[in-house]
Amino acid sequence: MRPVRNSAKAIIIHQGKLLAIELLDQQGPWFKLPGGGQNPGETLHQALIRECREEVNAYVCVGELLLVREYLSWNHEFEKESPGFQSIEFMFGCEILNPLEVSAGHDPDEGQLKVVWLDLDRLEDLRLYPKAIRPMIKDQKWETSSVYLGDVN
Repeated sequence: MRPVRNSAKAIIIHQGKLLAIELLDQQGPWFKLPGGGQNPGETLHQALIRECREEVNAYVCVGELLLVREYLSWNHEFEKESPGFQSIEFMFGCEILNPLEVSAGHDPDEGQLKVVWLDLDRLEDLRLYPKAIRPMIKDQKWETSSVYLGDVN
C-alpha cells in the first residue's frame, strides 16, 4: 500500500461557472477540480497556488477551507486505475485573479484534455468527481459544521 497523500483542490466559481479539468476514459469525458499533491515543505495553500498555475494557468487567492474528503481507491470505481491509492483532499474556495487567461498550464496532469468552465446548473448531469460535491457546489452551500465528507466519490 502506498503512503497517504495530502492533496489541495480549488473550487473556483466565476460568473456562474466552475473551473474544471476535462479528462477522458472509456465512458467519455469526466471532470475534476484543479489542484494536486502537496510536496514536502509546502503548505496546502502553497501547493494549491502552484498546482493551479501548472494545470490551468490560473493565479488564485486561496480562501476558506470548504470541504475535506478522504479517498480510498479500493472502495470506488477507479480502483483498477489507482490500486492501493489513499489521499486526503482539502478543497478550498478560491478567487481567480486572471479568469480570461485560463488554459492548459505549463505542467498539466497526465490525461488532461483541456480546461473548461462548467455551468453550475449542469453539474448534476456531468461526471464531476467527487460526485458528492456536485450539489454543494451547484448551490454554493457550505456547512462549516460538516466540512468533513468522509470516504466518498
